Amino acid sequence: MARILLSLALLIQVMATHAQEDYQRHFMSEDYTAENIFTNNIEGPCFDQDGNLYVVNYQKDGTIAIITPDKKVSLFLTLPQGSTANSIKFDSKGNMYLADFSAHNVLKVNMKNKKVKVYAHNDGFNQPNDLCINSKNQLFASDPNWKDGTGKIWRIDKGGKAVLLDDKMGTTNGIELSPDERILYVNESVQKKIWAFDVDFDGNISNKRLFAEFPDFGFDGMKCDKEGNLYVTRYGKGTIAVLSPKGELIREVQLKGKNCSNLVFGGINGKLVFVTLQDRKGMEMFRNDIAGKGY
Repeated sequence: MARILLSLALLIQVMATHAQEDYQRHFMSEDYTAENIFTNNIEGPCFDQDGNLYVVNYQKDGTIAIITPDKKVSLFLTLPQGSTANSIKFDSKGNMYLADFSAHNVLKVNMKNKKVKVYAHNDGFNQPNDLCINSKNQLFASDPNWKDGTGKIWRIDKGGKAVLLDDKMGTTNGIELSPDERILYVNESVQKKIWAFDVDFDGNISNKRLFAEFPDFGFDGMKCDKEGNLYVTRYGKGTIAVLSPKGELIREVQLKGKNCSNLVFGGINGKLVFVTLQDRKGMEMFRNDIAGKGY
């Protein structure tokens, strides 16, 4: 009996060790694309319903790349002269929206014929930077003024009507909705702060409060997992900071590159995280323990 109990104890110990090793492998970053195939403005990764990944600024600025599930990278479209996309989002009907920072627009792409049109323009736009979208197909856009260190938040309603939500922000950059769409997170790259707002049924925001801040390195894109944790790119440090819904730091995932600009959840179970790196001009990927929101 003692020998059997000893064998069981050893087996349990081995299984626990393997489980721990497997868990650790969840947060180890690896290359997803080759280096230097995008420009240093690589950004805005977003999946369509068929599992194709779209990323901005492939080979030259003003382009959109498509990466198929078998990792083949090719040019999807070239934007009109003067336009440069920084973020990609899809609505429930499969239409693509782009934050066009150089022409100060939000663009809409017909995925069937690849025609591009201006969906939203407002003379008050600085340079639309990042986008998130809710289940009602309302877009929320960050809008920084890098020169002055200020920023705005906009909501883009159906038909392209731009509604100013806040014009007293710092350098607004990453923007994301919680899984229940009741909280809007917006970060300020220069000020190194992340703010949270309550969101009502109509998409209005209120109750601005400091969610988290760091003493060093800037921020860029952000995404939530299905449990409401917020994943923040720490630009210059080369990590993804994972924050709980209370703003507490859970972990930081170390990347190979330093200038991480955005991320997106994907894969069959939504537990793969794909990150754009501006210094490497390509993408990395790591396994996560929780699926992204929507999975």
